[in-house]
Amino acid sequence: MSLKVCLAGATGWAGSELARGIAATDDLKLVGAMARRHAGQKLGDVLGEGGLDATIFASAAEALAQRCDVFVEYTHPDSAKANILAALEHGAHVVVGTSGLTDEDYAQIDAVARERQRGVLACGNFALTAVLLIKFAEMAAKFIPQWEIIDYASAGKPDAPSGTVRELATRLGRVRQPRLEVPLEQTVGLRETRGGTLAGSQVHAVRLPGFVIGVEAIFGMPEQTLSLRHHAGSGAQPYVGGALLAIRKVSGLVGLHRGLDTVLEL
Repeated sequence: MSLKVCLAGATGWAGSELARGIAATDDLKLVGAMARRHAGQKLGDVLGEGGLDATIFASAAEALAQRCDVFVEYTHPDSAKANILAALEHGAHVVVGTSGLTDEDYAQIDAVARERQRGVLACGNFALTAVLLIKFAEMAAKFIPQWEIIDYASAGKPDAPSGTVRELATRLGRVRQPRLEVPLEQTVGLRETRGGTLAGSQVHAVRLPGFVIGVEAIFGMPEQTLSLRHHAGSGAQPYVGGALLAIRKVSGLVGLHRGLDTVLEL
């Protein structure tokens, strides 16, 4: 029996590639889609992809009228939280690919998910190399007490830091708080050049043409450094496999879980 999926952001850069990926599976069926600009049309007609006969709706409420098992959120930070909460209220499990949600947002989402006995799997990045970077960084933080994070993205990306970096900083903060040789308040010059503090980590966001999505975690010890770096290309294909895995796994969860590696055997 196929899992019924509703995809918000189905005509976007990542969402459209995921829709094609779902169409190519035997165990998943896309029953609803959300994209304001193409509301009322068939998704297959918009994407030029046979096998996608789901109707596109303008809002999550309309799309969720088609009963689904899993709701995939791939829209924008300003609408993501409302879409996720609406999906939970309709009894769906949720996979989150949208970045820009805060820890406070996720705390509220977790509370509703547990009340509804539904799972939410929030992945800052579905690419396997990014998932492994976060896992390796957690391992490094157990042994190396100092690190900083560089967040790379395209010039037009509005949220900073990215969802990948938010997830990384949160996970590292659970391992330990990094040590600063010079406290931030004792910085001589421009305090802002030391970056922003997120879950204890100093984060530096770069927004320039030429980048798509990337992250670098730099760990330092006397006379040695360790750099873990992930960069994605211009295509969305690297995120499809991880997103499909998340869709298949989320119904076995209750409450909020952050990171694709939480459902992998790593």
